[in-house]
Amino acid sequence: MTTASAASSLPDSEPHAGSISGRLNWLRAGVLGANDGIVSVAALVVGVAGATTSTPALLAAGVAGTVGGAISMALGEYVSVSSQSDSQRTLIDKERAELADDPAGELRELAALYEARGLTSETAQAVARELTARDALKAHLEAELGIDEDDVASAPVAAGASALSFTLGALLPFVAILLPPPEIRVPVTFAVVLLALALTGYVSARVGGSRPLRATVRIVVGGALALAATFAIGSLLGTSGAV
Repeated sequence: MTTASAASSLPDSEPHAGSISGRLNWLRAGVLGANDGIVSVAALVVGVAGATTSTPALLAAGVAGTVGGAISMALGEYVSVSSQSDSQRTLIDKERAELADDPAGELRELAALYEARGLTSETAQAVARELTARDALKAHLEAELGIDEDDVASAPVAAGASALSFTLGALLPFVAILLPPPEIRVPVTFAVVLLALALTGYVSARVGGSRPLRATVRIVVGGALALAATFAIGSLLGTSGAV
């Protein structure tokens, strides 16, 4: 069976493409960004609610927390992904230059890599020759560095996705604290936020392949502690007359 026919015979329902790992990373990052938005803005507005029942104060705190947090997340993601993508592009350019300068030596190197993974010398050389004939750069990037030229992340896209996921998460506690009557704002926000954290914890665990119960309990307990701490501090400041 030829390589092309072998590839075409793969079941469409199975994720054979290497980019599945990248898609899972994006999904995990989105879930974590939403979780950060939920916890940080919820803690902020609950803390303010502990000090005052003023709707304008809660609105200002919620808007400031959402905008500031989204920008912070976007900047952090932009810097992180920019550094990663710059490093990847440097490695890709280096590998491209090596292939141009010494193609025979690079072919021997590729064969040696496959031989080190358990293939016989003859098989390793055949695989290296066939992959080199198809796409030498792609073969070396995957075998030597574990990267794909087409999967280098875009820093602007990553920053936008991070800001969006944070904002979507932040909207939940923001709405939960503003819509109910003042006397039940805090309990409603606690309930909504903890349910949302349970959901994000479960999804994050499923995406990462870990145990959902442990991850869910961990994130819910952490979120509950954050809310309780900020509410207690806000209440103390409110009763002391500091605000």
